[in-house]
Amino acid sequence: MKWIRLSIIAISSSILVWSSSNWGNLVLALPPVKDIPEEILRTEIIIDARSPIDGQPLTAAEYAQLQEQLQISPPPKLSSNIRQTIFLTRIRKFLLQFFPFLNL
Repeated sequence: MKWIRLSIIAISSSILVWSSSNWGNLVLALPPVKDIPEEILRTEIIIDARSPIDGQPLTAAEYAQLQEQLQISPPPKLSSNIRQTIFLTRIRKFLLQFFPFLNL
């Protein structure tokens, strides 16, 4: 008789503890009320932008014009000394990956 009472108390208390511990997890799994669903954000049309140069806010027309100007203008040229220094730095970095004890 004692074993039956003890097992009933143990089972009921374990069910109570399990259900109370999982109750909070169900609430935490829900997104915040102010959160906009991703499906809606994907369909949103972006009408304002920021300049990639200085971060100033731009309209869509100004942003498109700036993108055209950036594609037309040639990239700046580096001097041969700077190019050689960058090349040697990359070689040094590559060699240090395989030979870290050299300290070039």
